[in-house]
Amino acid sequence: MSHGHSHSHSHSHGHSHAPKSYTWAFGVGIFLNLAFVGAEFFYGQLSNSLALIADAGHNLSDVFGLALAWGAAVLSRQRPTPSRTYGMRRSSILAALINAVVLLIALGTIAWEAFHRLGNPAPVAEQTVMWVAAIGMVINAVTAMFFFSGSSGDMNIRGAFLHMVADAAVSAGVVVSGYLVLKTGWFWLDPAVSLLICGIIVVSTWGLLRDSLNLALDGVPEGIDLHAVDAYLLSLPNVVGVHDLHVWGMSTTEAALTAHLVMAEPVCDNAFLRQVEQELHHRFGIEHATLQLETGDSSDCQCRLY
Repeated sequence: MSHGHSHSHSHSHGHSHAPKSYTWAFGVGIFLNLAFVGAEFFYGQLSNSLALIADAGHNLSDVFGLALAWGAAVLSRQRPTPSRTYGMRRSSILAALINAVVLLIALGTIAWEAFHRLGNPAPVAEQTVMWVAAIGMVINAVTAMFFFSGSSGDMNIRGAFLHMVADAAVSAGVVVSGYLVLKTGWFWLDPAVSLLICGIIVVSTWGLLRDSLNLALDGVPEGIDLHAVDAYLLSLPNVVGVHDLHVWGMSTTEAALTAHLVMAEPVCDNAFLRQVEQELHHRFGIEHATLQLETGDSSDCQCRLY
């Protein structure tokens, strides 16, 4: 059966994935964190503190993550080409997935060493640990503030902001452990805090791994209810059926949709298509919609994939 195709790509809604350049924020954030990683690792070795070394490893992954996010932000702004018709928007998904995998591997190494040290705790220069971690807390907090203004409107920027806030909290935990060791002499607290740091980071990283893998496999983006989308399309005037409905992430900030709408009477109205696209964007955050209009009995219009 042959059906007429009505594909509509409205660009009047505007994309919000790059409302403001954060190049300076990424650059300064990477510089500050990279300088601190070197200092933290050096003093961690000097003070025999696994907590500091663990936090240095985490901060190094943050530098790597910021660099990947920066690169992905730049790539995602590239214009489409004949060979990459959507541009390079998916680079942000790949960056998130790589970040999650690398960080989990690093955490496994740190946790292994921490378990070893729990059975053989060693003396730690507590005051050095406290001062270095305090500096890290300030650096992470300052870096987080760089992204604060964009954290409510851009998922990528919000991710960077929340990650830096979490790092500041972790560094605060290292300060607390140094103080407790200083007061109690319980050296086992240092590797214990290392394990706690690993646990906190694993929780957040696992969510990043799950969501980025879901997007990489063309899963429905988090926060979009496919059943609600289907119900909305079915509620449209003259629509008697919806099939071949797909929603996937073009990037970590943009979603796309394709759907076949079966109509009781043939309708090819540009105003209707624009209205549907605007509603999909407003209700579900779907930026790119492609709709195929069909007529007849909905049972005769099922996609071969099903």
